[in-house]
Amino acid sequence: MLYHLFEWFKQHSIKMPGGALFQFITFRVLLAVLLSLAITSVYGKRLINFLKKKQVGETVRDLGLAGEQQKKGTPTMGGLIIIAGILIPTLLLANLNKAYIRLMILATIWLGIVGFIDDYLKLRAKRLAQQQGVNYKKGDKDGLAGWFKIMGQVGLGLIIGLTLTFNDNTKAFREYTGDPAMITTKDTIHFRQDGRDRIFVKSQAPVTTIPFVKSHEFNYSKLLPEALRGYTWILYTIIVIFIITAVSNGANITDGIDGLATGVSAIIGICLAVFAYASGNIRVADYLNIMYIPNLGELSIFIAAMVGACIGFLWYNAYPAQVFMGDTGSLTLGGIIAALAIMVRKELLIPIFCGVFLVEILSVTLQVSYFKYTKKKYGEGRRIFLMSPLHHHYQKLGYHESKIVTRFWIVTILCVVLSIVTLKIR
Repeated sequence: MLYHLFEWFKQHSIKMPGGALFQFITFRVLLAVLLSLAITSVYGKRLINFLKKKQVGETVRDLGLAGEQQKKGTPTMGGLIIIAGILIPTLLLANLNKAYIRLMILATIWLGIVGFIDDYLKLRAKRLAQQQGVNYKKGDKDGLAGWFKIMGQVGLGLIIGLTLTFNDNTKAFREYTGDPAMITTKDTIHFRQDGRDRIFVKSQAPVTTIPFVKSHEFNYSKLLPEALRGYTWILYTIIVIFIITAVSNGANITDGIDGLATGVSAIIGICLAVFAYASGNIRVADYLNIMYIPNLGELSIFIAAMVGACIGFLWYNAYPAQVFMGDTGSLTLGGIIAALAIMVRKELLIPIFCGVFLVEILSVTLQVSYFKYTKKKYGEGRRIFLMSPLHHHYQKLGYHESKIVTRFWIVTILCVVLSIVTLKIR
């Protein structure tokens, strides 16, 4: 809104102090980080006190883990702090006319509502149990049904997939290296730098980036027979739905010990900010020889707000946690990361920079599958890990959760560096 206010002043030749600064993305990115930090740090404490007053406390299952009983009663639904820290700076500083910004605002609110309803139903189940004098145990029937969460993620995937496919303002431009006379479209950008002429042509079909490959741009239509390539949008939308569902659930599973999901998400956010800035700036895209995506640079402001919100929330979520994000935060952060990766056309890099999310969700899948298989075959279920997700396995081995979190952060940093390196190494 501030961005549009200063734009209005500019159009009416009204000089305002500092108005010119709002034309620079770098200034708005830095301001978004500071504002989101201020919101989550200052107002985070007030929300924590409000949640305590309303007795919105976490119920802890007895898993035999060190320190788990001390977490009982810790306020949950703290993801509201993160959502506020993301949305307020974005609404104030970003250009709200950009399709990418609107999509990310929608994704944040959409998954935030799904997670909030889940947390609320768990809280209501706990209170009903207390009123009835029943010993409440956290279980599978106290929140949203699994299929409802999936439907929420599928719905968001449909919106994002169809928008990226059919909206002309969300198209990527690919470098054209053939004969300029053979270009059949008017959607081109001619760019000259250092005496070289470059031509970028708008891609009508969905494209992505293949890491570590010299010819690194891939058209999804190639996955279908030529006769079916008119239906590429269906295939692409299914892929988008799968990615959003998988990453959102991966973040949800990772949020099991203090500060883990929050810190990992902040580090991944920095990686995505680099990708958004590089692909959204035609000079940088030309230098790196990557696809140019107009208007993508504006996403850097949203990502900066997300990183600032995660860091500010980490002040209260680090061990020993004063608040948990709950599904309100974890589902939202996972969905945001997935949507951003798709928009910057780096979805094939998700297994690398979201490596921690991937390992966590795989550990659960392997544990459950192996347990069911061995129970059917031998009559007794066996386990691969002492406990899943993986962070609980290390807790069972005797590692303090602060050490586990720090090492998972380090692994994420290494994965992020490797992902950024793919911009040049191919």
